[in-house]
Amino acid sequence: MLFRSSGCDYLIVGLGNPGKEYDRTRHNVGFRAVDLLAESLGTKINRLKFRALVSPIVNCGGKKVVLMKPQTYMNLSGDAVKLCGAFYKLPPERILVLFDDISLEPGRIRVRADGSAGGHNGLKSIIAQLESQNFPRVKIGVGAKPHPEYDLADWVLSTFSSAEEKLLKPALENAAAAAEDIIAHDVPHAANRYNGK
Repeated sequence: MLFRSSGCDYLIVGLGNPGKEYDRTRHNVGFRAVDLLAESLGTKINRLKFRALVSPIVNCGGKKVVLMKPQTYMNLSGDAVKLCGAFYKLPPERILVLFDDISLEPGRIRVRADGSAGGHNGLKSIIAQLESQNFPRVKIGVGAKPHPEYDLADWVLSTFSSAEEKLLKPALENAAAAAEDIIAHDVPHAANRYNGK
């Protein structure tokens, strides 16, 4: 697909649920990471548009980007992503998603060029709306369920222990930095630098 410039080169999406009650839950680490990125870029994600909170277009890694936090709740995240992506005429390869991953321990992140939803409802929605799973992503570890019978929804909507929060802080910083690295260079460059951290 030919890329057509339209004033924005990339969309960076942090996944989470809107509402104060979800702020510190495992499911909201995408919001937290993209907020850190916004802070480092000197912008705010506070404009309501595309069923999301978005930043103004800002320079990131030499490219023009929009940062987004969908306000649709996790399982409808794709609605906001599709609206914004269509507005700026962005192919999936230029939509970067930051989200929680229960297969990684708190403190770990992983950069990927594409892949399946892996049971994540936010990713399922994005894949369905974009009709593609070929978008880059940064996975942020939130830890596995404590035992198999534990309800997954309850787990991802639970908060971190104080020990986990200490591990999470550098991981969120690394996730924000990895997103910027993907924009400035490419996915393999960021993966080489940040995977395993």
